[in-house]
Amino acid sequence: MHDSPITAEHNPALRHHFSDMAQQKNAASLGMWLFLVTEIMFFGGMFCAYLIYRLAFFNDFSAASRSLDIRLGATNTAVLIGSSLTVVLAVNAAQSGNRKRLVTYLLATIFLGCVFLGIKAVEYKQKFDEHHVPGPTFDFEGEKGAAEERPVVQGHAQLFFVLYFLMTGMHAIHMIIGVGLFSVLTLLAWKGHYTSSYYTPIENSGLYWHFVDIIWIYLFPLLYLINRHH
Repeated sequence: MHDSPITAEHNPALRHHFSDMAQQKNAASLGMWLFLVTEIMFFGGMFCAYLIYRLAFFNDFSAASRSLDIRLGATNTAVLIGSSLTVVLAVNAAQSGNRKRLVTYLLATIFLGCVFLGIKAVEYKQKFDEHHVPGPTFDFEGEKGAAEERPVVQGHAQLFFVLYFLMTGMHAIHMIIGVGLFSVLTLLAWKGHYTSSYYTPIENSGLYWHFVDIIWIYLFPLLYLINRHH
């Protein structure tokens, strides 16, 4: 009798307002999915605005998008795909109750997230040096054409970079939140807070991370790849 596993009613992770661990997990998962739905609507509005203006000012937006460094964007895409893999492996480690593997993969996810943010910081620095940051110092050469068309191109290009910094900036903020979240989870995992019978925070945080990765999968082609060549 002493070797029997802890029942759901006596699991220390069970909150008092739930009848069992299954109900608690289902409630937490539902809450996370509802939160992700609001995030989809939030980013969806920005995607719609970008697509509308891109169609309206297609040539000028295309010229502005060609100034982005596709190598840095592609590298960040690969980094995020790798981080999604480490998150899946972390969830698997939590399910099997392997604390060492769980901590290792959580740390790997944090590292890849920091790599992404570092590369994005380099890209932002390039745009600042090129005077492509919207504001009084903004200057965009664009395609060579009539001098009277330059103010129009400048205005449309500045609109492109407003949307670029808005969308990638909000994505970066979500990445920073994710890195902070996984840092806390790593500390708790190292202390043995999660077991094979309780790993819901790991699983739900993984859903959040996958969502942020998917947002970038859409941002990369929209901002970097559409009409890349003349």
